[in-house]
Amino acid sequence: MVARNGRSAFRQRLRRLRLRWIRFSQPLLGPLRRRWKRSLKLRTMTITGIVTGVMILIAGTFILTNVGDDLYSARRDQVLQDSARATLAAQGRIDASDASNRASMLALAASVRRTVQDTSASQLIYVRRQPGQAPAPDAPDDSTTLPQLVDAVTPELSEAVKQGEAPQFWQAVRLMDDSGVENPGIVVASTLSFPAGAGTYDLFIGYDLSDTERALGFISRTLALTALFLMLLIGGLVLVISNIVFRPIRVAANTSRRLAAGDREARMPLQNDEHFDQLSKGFNDMADTLQRRIDELDRLSEMQQRFVSDVSHELRTPLTTVRLASEVLKAQEHDPESSQARAIEVLGDQIDRFESLLTDLLEISRYDAGRVVIETEPTNLVALTNDVVEGLRPLSGSPIEICTDGGFSPLEVDARRIRRIVSNLVGNAIEHGEGRPIVVSVDSNAGAVAIGVRDWGWA
Repeated sequence: MVARNGRSAFRQRLRRLRLRWIRFSQPLLGPLRRRWKRSLKLRTMTITGIVTGVMILIAGTFILTNVGDDLYSARRDQVLQDSARATLAAQGRIDASDASNRASMLALAASVRRTVQDTSASQLIYVRRQPGQAPAPDAPDDSTTLPQLVDAVTPELSEAVKQGEAPQFWQAVRLMDDSGVENPGIVVASTLSFPAGAGTYDLFIGYDLSDTERALGFISRTLALTALFLMLLIGGLVLVISNIVFRPIRVAANTSRRLAAGDREARMPLQNDEHFDQLSKGFNDMADTLQRRIDELDRLSEMQQRFVSDVSHELRTPLTTVRLASEVLKAQEHDPESSQARAIEVLGDQIDRFESLLTDLLEISRYDAGRVVIETEPTNLVALTNDVVEGLRPLSGSPIEICTDGGFSPLEVDARRIRRIVSNLVGNAIEHGEGRPIVVSVDSNAGAVAIGVRDWGWA
């Protein structure tokens, strides 16, 4: 139970950390993520840069590793040859000596150190009597030219020299110079046999490899600068190539944008490429087809507008004549209950309706032609809505409720068109309300006025 509670607390802490990271990184990563999703050019350049960087990193690491190994191997072989030469010279000096007492042994040891220093390229020399031998009173004391070299000799190297399985042994170490800076180095160990029972001595020669490290550092900096230059060069090439490759796409996008904005003459130029030229030709053919269709629709729309306008104007004359005739008939004396009087009344109503339809037809014609003129005047929308509802209430089989919560202030509107809109809405509600209540509401706030008509019909 304790382990389960511990896992649950860890999950909650992990969830809180994840949510905190999301809240922190969203403002920073959100725009970049959106830019990444929208820009193919950015994705192409980023992926190319990453792949190029990885390839350069792998190649640079491989080159640097091989060069470093070759430099180290060459320097090591040189050091071993130098140490072998110095060891042979020192052993030759010992073999040519006839030292038999301690004083001559001390002189011989000093001569051996000078011989090693003169023969080898290093001045870091450590000579000691090999451990484990029987004491010898005439044996020279251990000597070194650098105290740090004594600490650099490890027990493993000492044991390898003592075993004597090879004439030379070497080990990579860190040598400290006079200024206290540690540098890489190599210690080469060999043996010297002194005469007159002095025994066997171990000869350690230290070689400073700081020059090799500096050379490797110079090569590393050169490779890094070369890699940076290559990255910049490849980035520039990718940018130029991306601009060349994506230029036809940008041209197509700009051309389509111009077409969408209404420039019918916008066309894509040829790009001197087989595939993009096919795209340009197809796009231009599509634009030509659209222009022809739009021109045809414009002509048809113009003919329709002219027809509607002509029909409306032509109908005005017979409508006026019929209205005059209706007024003449209505002015004559008739029995109000007679069928003739009712026919004259129906005729007048139908003439009014026909004239209203003709006015709507002319209004539609003006809308199509784009010549509608809004004639505004101060209007109380509450009074206008009440007038419309009261005029249609006798025709309604449903109760009509008016809710006026606002809209009492006069507004500059086209009262005729507002009246027609409200009349159409209320008329549709009466027609499709299925006898259920109709609610007409007028409300307003500081910036707008709304008129709503609500019914519960299905149609």
